[in-house]
Amino acid sequence: MNILFMGPPGAGKGTQAERIVEQFGIPHISTGDAFRLAMKQGTPLGQKAKEYVDQGLLVPDEVTNGIVRDRLAAEDCANGFLLDGFPRTIAQAEALDGMLAEMGRKIDHVINLKVDRGFLLARLTGRRICKSCGSTYHVIFNPPKQEGICDKDGGELYQRSDDTEEKVGTRLDEYTSKTAPLLTYYGDKGSLREVDGEKDIDAVTTDIASLLRG
Repeated sequence: MNILFMGPPGAGKGTQAERIVEQFGIPHISTGDAFRLAMKQGTPLGQKAKEYVDQGLLVPDEVTNGIVRDRLAAEDCANGFLLDGFPRTIAQAEALDGMLAEMGRKIDHVINLKVDRGFLLARLTGRRICKSCGSTYHVIFNPPKQEGICDKDGGELYQRSDDTEEKVGTRLDEYTSKTAPLLTYYGDKGSLREVDGEKDIDAVTTDIASLLRG
């Protein structure tokens, strides 16, 4: 099963992805993770990406698409994957469709987590992230057992510098203008599934799993 998660920043994609991949036994792939793996392995595309990253430049689509293609072709993706953070534009979506078609595959489900803007502002400004493993928490909605400490590995929790209300608002505006058109793209293909992301975390997981099991 090949799944794509969509939704604005703070919609809970990362939290839900952890739960869904565990249930379905498929890898969770984010572009950031794919970049880091390619750079660590020193692949030709990884080296190209590193050149841009080291200069603080945006990695061009041709390199990003290539890295994603290599990751999806890996053995652990043979039975499916959950893709998060890619595609971000219509051009990337078309490239993804093309690379999957070459593998004789396609995106089976596009899960869009719907969350109100005001709710997102409250959620993001209260978000805390583990410095060690990257697990996400929230001071109100999903607090750790011990304040400031990750439940999984005891790592220190921190607030991202861009989780202020002003910067969050800018990120949401950018998502709406650049990425939201993908909802129409996948809606026209009949693969889009809408999920209420404002529900309790367990309820959202149940809703997503039910849709995927169909």
